Amino acid sequence: MTSETASTAQAEALVRVRGFLRAHGTPEDEIAEAESRHVLDLLVADRLLVPAERRYTQVEVAEMTGMDLDLARRFWRALGFPDVELEERMFTDLDIEALVILRSMMDLGVADIETSLQFARVIGSSMARIAEAEVSPQARGLAIAGGTGSTDTVEAADRFAALADHSLPAMARLLEFVWRRHVQAAVRRAMLLRSRSDSGALPVLAVGFADMVGFTTLSQQLSEEELAAVVARFEEVAHDTVTAGGGRVVKMIGDEAMFVTESALDAARIGLALAEAYAGDELLSDVRVALAVGPVLVQDGDFYGPVVNLASRVVNMAAPGSVIVTDEFHSAVGAPPGEFEFLAIRPRRVKDVGRIALYALHRPGADPVALDRRLGGRFERIAEVFHDLDELREKGERLIAGARSAGGAEGGDPESSELE
Repeated sequence: MTSETASTAQAEALVRVRGFLRAHGTPEDEIAEAESRHVLDLLVADRLLVPAERRYTQVEVAEMTGMDLDLARRFWRALGFPDVELEERMFTDLDIEALVILRSMMDLGVADIETSLQFARVIGSSMARIAEAEVSPQARGLAIAGGTGSTDTVEAADRFAALADHSLPAMARLLEFVWRRHVQAAVRRAMLLRSRSDSGALPVLAVGFADMVGFTTLSQQLSEEELAAVVARFEEVAHDTVTAGGGRVVKMIGDEAMFVTESALDAARIGLALAEAYAGDELLSDVRVALAVGPVLVQDGDFYGPVVNLASRVVNMAAPGSVIVTDEFHSAVGAPPGEFEFLAIRPRRVKDVGRIALYALHRPGADPVALDRRLGGRFERIAEVFHDLDELREKGERLIAGARSAGGAEGGDPESSELE
């Protein structure tokens, strides 16, 4: 593309962006200011993501919603937003609507203030994570602000305006669908647990932790891009394996995954599947897996209690590539004959618990994993995989550059040049 063509294209993009902003009620002075500051893409994002005028102060919001000012500020923080000056006109009709919904839920007795605030924190933290994922470099196709890949703000604003007007409503519908399905699943789980447990008793669940071996060492040998690929792959394998086995991934903590199941049998199957999946993945090192079972406290989508703490501590005692379980878990499995074997291992002392009996879980006929299993050369092989990929990419780039140069020298179309 010649400089004249590029200039014409940018001028046309600027006309489209200005027209878009005017159609969304943006004053001319705001458009001019955004142009002069080279932030047209941010202005377009603001108009699309929060399509309402900032016209109210906190005091006015409190008066219009009938909510105490201090309580309104607490909800704002709970949702994950920083404090603003009392007289700053920061709030929109959408903010008013959100607070009215919260107020109506409290007035109906659906939730008290503290419960509503905690629910707001869960919503805020969850949505913040979703938003960060949408604007990450890996999610450029979603056309969310920052994901266009362009350094030119006019081009970025033009692309964002063209795509996000359609993709944002679609994403909102997708989020609502996923939310409804998960609420349905959560209600079913709660009803099943209630029917199986005594009134007021904590539900009994199997809790598992999978910890990637040598992550610190591995992270020192890889670039940031390569490390991101490893983390993404670790999460992918964990989610796929646990979900396929009927469990639920509670959270990913860096190089560790926590999951729960309603039965010890499902947890045992998932534990072995995780160990085997990571052992067979050339991009990842082995994992240690620990399983325990017992009553847990369920709150805000997370799980707490001595059983969770025990599984978290025991996982560090497992050998790379192995699955170890507590004595209670061993007794609760009830697996069909021939599906699993257990090997009693030396009792270990656990902080705040004391000495406990542990078992190594493995397939029938398979030897329990040795402590030094592949701990040496696995990291080097992973680094070699990335090194080989880098060399292939560089070779491809050199071939393409050479083909384009040859095509240009002969007066042909470099884009149509074929690589021999």
